[in-house]
Amino acid sequence: MVGKKNVKRRMVALVVAGLFLVGCNSAPVSKEGKKENRIQIGITQIVEHPALDAARKGFVDALESKGFKDGEKVEIEFQNAQGDMTTTQTIAQKFVSEKKDMILAIATPSAQSAFNATKEIPIIVTAVTDPVSAGLVKTMENPDTNVTGTSDATPIGKQFKLLKTLIPKAKKVGILYNTSETNSEIQINRAKEIAKDFDIEIITSGVTSVNEIPQSLQSIIEKIDVLYVPTDNMIASAMPLVSAKCTEENIPIIGAEKAHVENGALATEGIDYYQLGFQTGITAVEVLNGKEPKDLAVTTLKDTQLVINEDIAKKLKIEIPKEIKENAEFIKGGE
Repeated sequence: MVGKKNVKRRMVALVVAGLFLVGCNSAPVSKEGKKENRIQIGITQIVEHPALDAARKGFVDALESKGFKDGEKVEIEFQNAQGDMTTTQTIAQKFVSEKKDMILAIATPSAQSAFNATKEIPIIVTAVTDPVSAGLVKTMENPDTNVTGTSDATPIGKQFKLLKTLIPKAKKVGILYNTSETNSEIQINRAKEIAKDFDIEIITSGVTSVNEIPQSLQSIIEKIDVLYVPTDNMIASAMPLVSAKCTEENIPIIGAEKAHVENGALATEGIDYYQLGFQTGITAVEVLNGKEPKDLAVTTLKDTQLVINEDIAKKLKIEIPKEIKENAEFIKGGE
């Protein structure tokens, strides 16, 4: 017969062993089975196209340059909404439920969905034309919310000046845009104001899906001398299609950024989205190091790039002035 003391000893041993096992398994574990010893960053992007992809790469590279390498100190999860607004909300809610440490939102729709989903997790934005009008921050200088980052506000004045230099006789400029994108509405309003200084009439045509673009373009192409493409994510994703049709009809395209020219626009004077993303990443590092988004100004890129598509210029028989040639980067292809 086992004595009471031995029974007590065995019970104590079992309890201690049990506590030891619990202790061994008490460290937080992610859904992938890894201990959560890395900073968790979720990236939500409205759609994949060259400009937004470049911004994302710049962001990741900036983090790495400051010691926050993906897979080591940080763990980055990328989600693409494929242009669907509802999906941006689903992605944002997923990141919030997973308690990400930071969210990078690329483009206005993704940023708005992230902000609607959380007022606590730091949200870093990029490729957002006007964060104030989009309801993300109080002012550019003092966001006063959980949002900061960079704006891709384009120098429309410089772009219209370039348009008139390359196509002096242009009077009517068409703009295709997604009616669901706040940033596109903002750009159109700015374009209409700036157009007055260049004796240009703006003719717009809105779409709600990529499938509507051919018909929408056809509805204005005979009424315009030039097509201007703003930083509209839907139109950017369809640039090869837009360029092919415009080139066929001998209509030059002035783009808002370099990726437009790489995909068949004639020219642009715009920002470098990789550099924009890199600048965004540096802001993110400030937040990771303890600063609050509400105290960090939303910034823009001051430097612009003058880019000409040499092949498109030849196809459209457009002579590039000497002063443009001296300062431009020339690229080939795209249509």
